[in-house]
Amino acid sequence: MIHIANKTYELVTDHKNGWNQEVFKERFSEVLERYDYIVGDWGYSQLRLRGFFKETHPKATKESSIAALQDYLNEYCNFGCAYFIIEKVNAPKHQTPSEVIGSTIV
Repeated sequence: MIHIANKTYELVTDHKNGWNQEVFKERFSEVLERYDYIVGDWGYSQLRLRGFFKETHPKATKESSIAALQDYLNEYCNFGCAYFIIEKVNAPKHQTPSEVIGSTIV
């Protein structure tokens, strides 16, 4: 689990070791908090972050829906680039210390 700005995320895809906690922490912006998914892709040693909504989200458009992820990767990312996908999850209201161990707080 990844905790960012009082939100909890889970790493669902780590393609070619694209996840880097330190760089993500530097690049994260609160604008991304509204999205259900955050995709990070690497190009020229730079991490780019983009938010996507679940398909059922009221604000989801064709381009902002997670269903458009493959098109985004094909059209806007470097061929074969490393990337990751994290998904916002509903965190339990009260976690015990043993549940917090293994979590990443960013």
